[in-house]
Amino acid sequence: MSGGEIAALIAAVAFVVLVVFLIQMLMKMTKTISNVNQTVDQANRTLHVLTNDADLLAKQVEDLLVKTNELMADINQKSETINPLFTAVADLSESVSDLNNTSRTAINKMTSFGKETAKISAAHRIGKLIFKLAKKRKNNSNDQQ
Repeated sequence: MSGGEIAALIAAVAFVVLVVFLIQMLMKMTKTISNVNQTVDQANRTLHVLTNDADLLAKQVEDLLVKTNELMADINQKSETINPLFTAVADLSESVSDLNNTSRTAINKMTSFGKETAKISAAHRIGKLIFKLAKKRKNNSNDQQ
């Protein structure tokens, strides 16, 4: 074999090694691309489910907000309806307080009047007793003469 044939043989073996290496590399690359495609498909399915769940949740939140607004409107309306009741209760409590104050004042006056009446009554009894004693003394002195 000549030097050219050996060189051609070495080149052919190198080319075969290169082709085998490229085939292995292409197979690994195909497998990696297949895995990436599966991952992308899985991500798309998950994203679709999440989007549907988010849409459903947004609808439910919107319904809940509408019901909450209706409830607040109803509460505000009922609150406006009972405001006069609270005003009346406040007026009534003020009237009861005034009545209590007036009653206390009347009781104090009656107590004072009762004390004065007791003093007058005692003075009247003392005066009556003195009058009786004076009359008795006068009768005794008339009898002795």
